[in-house]
Amino acid sequence: MSPQLLNNFGVVILAAGRGTRLGCTDMPKVMKEIGGRPIVDYLVETLENIGFSPDKICVVVGFKGEKVRDFFGRRVTCVDQGELRGTAHAAFVGMQTLPKEVKNVLVMNGDDGAFYQSKTLADLMQSHLVNNDLLTLLSAEADPSFGGGRIVRHTDGQVEVIEKEYLTEEQKQIREISTNTFCFERTWYEKIFPVMPQLRKLGEWGLPTALAMARGEGVKYSVIKLDDSREWFGINSPAELELADKLKRNNHHL
Repeated sequence: MSPQLLNNFGVVILAAGRGTRLGCTDMPKVMKEIGGRPIVDYLVETLENIGFSPDKICVVVGFKGEKVRDFFGRRVTCVDQGELRGTAHAAFVGMQTLPKEVKNVLVMNGDDGAFYQSKTLADLMQSHLVNNDLLTLLSAEADPSFGGGRIVRHTDGQVEVIEKEYLTEEQKQIREISTNTFCFERTWYEKIFPVMPQLRKLGEWGLPTALAMARGEGVKYSVIKLDDSREWFGINSPAELELADKLKRNNHHL
């Protein structure tokens, strides 16, 4: 990534989640180990390889956040989310700690980025800047059995993320999903977050709502599909943790 692009961007990693389904009682989910290292360590290393300095990598912590702070030391900047009020809130809290010169922010989950390649993330940020988008979302292909939301592309070119609770039977067959990896133009996001509606069933603020707001405002946004969807690796079950561990131990990049 060119120095100009690097100066323009900062990163917020969402790492406040507890990981109930993985039985995390003494550490946050992102600190579960695969290949002998915490899940989130692979993502931080990828960002360091791109060229990000510690002040430009903000990790938002919550449950047992001291475990993350102790592990990374000065490699990243940690901030506590405080009250856990959803991914969009965590992104907003993280943005506040980034240096003032940062104009665009890459927002990522700390538990699903262990297999991302440096080039993939650099290309995403480059595309965001070149297109002058206020929001860029990275999508991936998944099996129809995937239990999350779907990307719905309408005939007029508009794109929607529909959460799993609201999917029709037909939409459940859609293979394109949101990775929840976003690029945001910082000023725009900081302006829309205070007026963002909460998710109806959860009482918290979710990142996909930002896409709905971009669409509603008629501002420029893009949804870009991963070239190799195996780079996005959600770890939500013991079986997925085991598979990720096996892949890393066998030195697979994917």
